[in-house]
Amino acid sequence: MTTRFEDVVAWQKARVFINHVYHVTQDFPSHERYGLTSQFQRAAVSIAANIAEGYKRIGKDDKLRFYNYSQGSLEECRCFIYLSCDFKYISPDEADKLLDEIEETSKILNSYIIAIKNRQGWQE
Repeated sequence: MTTRFEDVVAWQKARVFINHVYHVTQDFPSHERYGLTSQFQRAAVSIAANIAEGYKRIGKDDKLRFYNYSQGSLEECRCFIYLSCDFKYISPDEADKLLDEIEETSKILNSYIIAIKNRQGWQE
């Protein structure tokens, strides 16, 4: 059992992913500053932020709603990775690394969600 959101492995993986996204997007063209760069960074940050916010929610449904928002942001980032590769802002190898990070984070978050759903004696 965790006592802080920082102990949640999915949050830790999301944090690594955010740093990777910020690193690769610093080389995006300047005309993308308020477009793809901003959207990609915001979606990446949203993954970890919603895990943190959901962690302190009391009700099971409320908690799971925020984790679902994180899942949506993971998929949004997946889309941005493909677009970044299509536009040749990142290499296919870099895209694969980012996609691997998303997949790992998503699997861990899904496992965490399942554990919460199956937890007995939940107080609403």
